[in-house]
Amino acid sequence: MHFYYLLILAFTLSYPLFKSFESKIQFSKKWSSLFPAIIITAIVFILWDIWFTKIGIWSFNTDYVMGFFIKGLPIEEWLFFIITPFSCVFIYEVLNYFIKKDIFKKFSLIISVTLILYLLATASLNLERLYTCITYYGLAFTIMLHQFAFKSSFLPRYYLTWLVCMIPFLLVNGLLTSIPIITYNNLHILNIRIYTIPIEDMFYGMLNILLVISIYEFLKQRKK
Repeated sequence: MHFYYLLILAFTLSYPLFKSFESKIQFSKKWSSLFPAIIITAIVFILWDIWFTKIGIWSFNTDYVMGFFIKGLPIEEWLFFIITPFSCVFIYEVLNYFIKKDIFKKFSLIISVTLILYLLATASLNLERLYTCITYYGLAFTIMLHQFAFKSSFLPRYYLTWLVCMIPFLLVNGLLTSIPIITYNNLHILNIRIYTIPIEDMFYGMLNILLVISIYEFLKQRKK
């Protein structure tokens, strides 16, 4: 029972790690750009996680974690911010390899503007809900930077990646929130759920992976 969270993480990591050394995609050769991106982003999200845990916006069920805590977070939660981005960037690289056409390129501006308007409006109407407000404003601002300031060429491929990542996201987060390993303070969320998953988790994940891929692509370009 105390290994549930760890088993979920092991399941998440298993296939991407196994296929990292496959000769076509050669994902392991990109780790020198990937791991700095994961670590930099993890620092931000772990500090966020520590704060939210401290003020009671979410909490962890001690029945389903091993019991090793650092700054109030179970060790599994620290690993979450390494394993989940690793697996999502693996999906990103697989899609880039097998789908050469940038199929979301024509729709990137529409997707970005729609997301920005929804996120800003929802955050502005829910300033008292910290998880909603901070996550939505953070993602809206990050998308604005990439779409209009940086004009990031990878943004359409990121949208495709996140669409595909929704499948494992629903599975993994569904387990985390239905067992439940993680519980949320309803005062700080919209109480709109996909199965048992607060909708904020989806945008929290989008922000996490967008930041990782941003730094990852930057570091790859520097090497070239």
